[in-house]
Order: sequence, then C-alpha cells, then structure tokens
Amino acid sequence: MKAETPNSAETKNPRIMIYPSSRVLKSEEIQVVSERINDFLSDWTTHGEPLLASFKIERNQFLIIFIDEENAKAGGCSVDSLTSMIRDIDTEFGLDFLNRMKVSYIEKGETKTINLLDFKKGIKNGSIPQNIEVFDFAKETYNDYLSGFLLPLEKSWAKIYL
Repeated sequence: MKAETPNSAETKNPRIMIYPSSRVLKSEEIQVVSERINDFLSDWTTHGEPLLASFKIERNQFLIIFIDEENAKAGGCSVDSLTSMIRDIDTEFGLDFLNRMKVSYIEKGETKTINLLDFKKGIKNGSIPQNIEVFDFAKETYNDYLSGFLLPLEKSWAKIYL
C-alpha cells in the first residue's frame, strides 16, 4: 500500500475507517481536505503514542483512513479526535461524511449516492435496477476492503432489499 502521510500505515492488513461523501469532491476540495487530513494524521496519537496512519480518497468521494495498529491501537479519544476533524471538514464543505443513512452504488458506470430509504423504495419499485454494484462502508480491515468494498447487489449487504 502506498504511504500517503509521514506516519504511514504499512502493516499487511491495517484497520480501516471509511467515510462516504454524499457527492464527488471537486479537485480544489480534495487538495484542501488532503492537506488537513495529512496534518492531522502526522500528529495523531493515542494515549501519547503516535498512531501510524495513511489515507486515500477513493473515486473522489470516499475517504478511507488506514491505521497500523501493530504498535498502538486507535481507541476512544483518538477516534473522537479523528471524528471531530472530519466533522469540521464536513461542515465546511457539506460532504455528509458522517451520515450513515445513505447508500452509494454504481449504475451504468456512474456512482450514485442516495438516502437509504429512497434506495429501499427504488429497489422495491424497480426504479433502481438489480444489476448494480453496491459499496460497503462497514469494512474494517484492508483485506476486507480489497475483497468486498464494491459488490454486485445480490452479493452485497443490500441484498436484503431484493
């Protein structure tokens, strides 16, 4: 995995945290967000111990934090500080990173993000086709992310709505 911060997560299977935006970020937003996340991660600690972490912005929409927990584990206060920083970015740019009641999927090559209730209705009434691929933001490790971040609807967490 390519390191993107000074304290980079280099373990084989780091913990990940995925924050989906409700929209694609503009290039200037990506630059500002990346700078802020780099600054934060370079000084991120847990109980005084540095946390080794990196990140990427997948598809210009999904913020993924990679955390090497071999030496120090991210916990309560450190995760709270990360959430606070993301909330600040969220407020400034209106990205909705912390809203977990949305679904992102690919339909005809285009990434779409909608409210979960609208997604359920769309699957039921057929306005959203069943041949879509759905993103899974609940992945907790890099290996899980690699094997199942984007899956066909019938193999994804959203198959319950079929």
